[in-house]
Amino acid sequence: MSYLKLITFTCIRVILNTPYRMIYPFITVFASRLGVEPNMISELIARRAMVGVFAAFIIPLIEARGRKFGMLLGLGLFVCGAAVVAISPSLTTLGIALIFGLLGKAFFDPSLSSYIADHVAYEKRGTALAVTEFAWSLAFVVGAPLVGWILSRYTWSTPYLIFGLLGLLAFFYIAFTLTDSAKPAHHEDGLFGNLKEILKSPVVLIAFMIGLSTTAGNEVINVTFALWLEDSFKLQIAALAGASAFIGLSELGGEGFVAMFADRVGKIRAAGIGILANCAAAILLPLIGRTQFGALTGLFLFYITFEFTIVSIIPLMSEVMPSARATTLSLAGAAHSVGRVLGALFGPILYAVGFSFVTGVAVAFNLLGLAAVWYVSRHHD
Repeated sequence: MSYLKLITFTCIRVILNTPYRMIYPFITVFASRLGVEPNMISELIARRAMVGVFAAFIIPLIEARGRKFGMLLGLGLFVCGAAVVAISPSLTTLGIALIFGLLGKAFFDPSLSSYIADHVAYEKRGTALAVTEFAWSLAFVVGAPLVGWILSRYTWSTPYLIFGLLGLLAFFYIAFTLTDSAKPAHHEDGLFGNLKEILKSPVVLIAFMIGLSTTAGNEVINVTFALWLEDSFKLQIAALAGASAFIGLSELGGEGFVAMFADRVGKIRAAGIGILANCAAAILLPLIGRTQFGALTGLFLFYITFEFTIVSIIPLMSEVMPSARATTLSLAGAAHSVGRVLGALFGPILYAVGFSFVTGVAVAFNLLGLAAVWYVSRHHD
């Protein structure tokens, strides 16, 4: 697969990821514009993640339709969600857009990853998938400053109008240019045969726990870092956008390290190294975060190590059950959603006690993920 095609896919994922991620650094901005408390936005984020848990069980119904169908379905849902907010801005339509954006990613991402896995050998797949994962960090590096600029000049719903139109262009690009992979054969046990096979595999189920636990640890900090920065240093929109871009640069570095090293050291070993480093960064964060520079440095270390971990997991999950690749990747995404639900629910409660409690729980979740990595390393070839 050419790098030009991978770069094009990465740009499409930036369009999907930016509206998904912009809610975190601008929680206080969206809340004030809507006239609600920030915890109401956190509740919307938790509800979005809950929907993501169940969305994965739809993938078996569409996997046999092909990778292209899954990508188009995801983009279509994303555009519909953005259109709802652009036409009628409100707290309710924001909740709808968050859910539709999540559904769009839930269908698009595993379909795209499966498409790439179909065309790239496992030995080189870590690099190929890491390239498309640059979209996650670029949503903060490029997308968040753009959103901050838009929010400082226009209404809170304007970003949805812009990214909805970009999503529509991406839809037509996929529709008219992509040649689909060979459609997966139907499982002998019917539509949900792949799902049954996965649920019977202890290794696959434990592998899901890696993403669930580490994502939960990440999410408790995701939903509180903007509050922490604002409470500690009184950062405004432009500064929050800059902090988000700084975090995005750290994630970009994490994805770059995966592209360079994951295939060399092995995906399982890379995930374990990443989790240990992320634990160290979480412990360090409140200790050095007493100044604005220290806080940003701590966040940089936390997000670069998390991103290295999570991107190392993706190629691993693409191979634990190749016969049901899209379903496996989708259920892995569902496990991440469970983690985000836990993190979004616990984060504000822990922050009310103190930010050190937030980072302590992040470490605890990571240690559960490390135990899952150890199990998979013992039982996965």
